[in-house]
Amino acid sequence: MELANIKQTVFWTDFVCAPGHLIIAATSQGLCYVGSPNGRVEDLFGWTEKHIPNHQLVRDPVVMNDYVRQFDEYFQGRRSTFTFPLAFYGTAFQTSVWAALQQIPYGRSRSYTDVAISMQRPKSVRAIAAAIGANPLLIAVPCHRVIGKSGALTGYRGGLDMKAWLLTLEGKE
Repeated sequence: MELANIKQTVFWTDFVCAPGHLIIAATSQGLCYVGSPNGRVEDLFGWTEKHIPNHQLVRDPVVMNDYVRQFDEYFQGRRSTFTFPLAFYGTAFQTSVWAALQQIPYGRSRSYTDVAISMQRPKSVRAIAAAIGANPLLIAVPCHRVIGKSGALTGYRGGLDMKAWLLTLEGKE
């Protein structure tokens, strides 16, 4: 069998949690996708077509059990960090931004400008904001911890209500 014909398996499941119904997916490298609350499975299908073209989707709650357990613990306030591996599917710039987001401590927030400065790219605030908006790993890569320079809540794929809820869960007012 040629390597080009080998499909990458993307396991997925859905589960009900405090913020609503979530769809999550992982490859053998780690978690690769967290959908918006009450999102559609078609969103996962479109994301995988774009980012992992040679794939097969397999719904498997058993394989995804540890991911679900850790998210449940987080939503119950019993976990502040995730120990499962992450698999980034994005440009080199996007993955560098997502890595920077992982440095924002639980219960803290940073402005887009703060993130740009931490990356030593103070003039790239808009590009960094776009990369944050493209984050496919809601919650696990904590883009909800990024707020406007004035302290206002700004765009979030999961919705501003969820962003506020997550920040409150983490003890941020």
